[in-house]
Amino acid sequence: MTASEGGCLCGNVRYRFEATPLAHIACHCRDCQYLSGGAESNIVAIPRSTFSITAGQEQIYRSTAESGTSVWRSFCPICGTPLFSGSAHRPELIFIRVGSLDDPSIYTRQIHIWTHSAPAWHLMEPNLPRTEKNPPNL
Repeated sequence: MTASEGGCLCGNVRYRFEATPLAHIACHCRDCQYLSGGAESNIVAIPRSTFSITAGQEQIYRSTAESGTSVWRSFCPICGTPLFSGSAHRPELIFIRVGSLDDPSIYTRQIHIWTHSAPAWHLMEPNLPRTEKNPPNL
């Protein structure tokens, strides 16, 4: 089991999890494009039971995804850094934004999801699996 830590740009919110990520995902959905400023969101899925906030208090934004699932996204209320998210569809998982990890090198893309929303200029490795929407196991 691997311990990883991360947080926001200003250092207000810090978190930790003790798990090897279950999936390394590049999400091209429209919501992730908004959160990233245009590109896909690179995320790791981990068991929620291994996750804890160690400092600060995140702000939560709730919405309904294109899939119809209720989702929440956490960000720092001071600097706005996107941090992690979850969904009603898979409440046992939490999705960590790779850019908020102290060591983002733990991330290696495994799959591209919501590719039907990707603009032509989103880069996708040709050797990785792709799904037009959510894969059944996420």
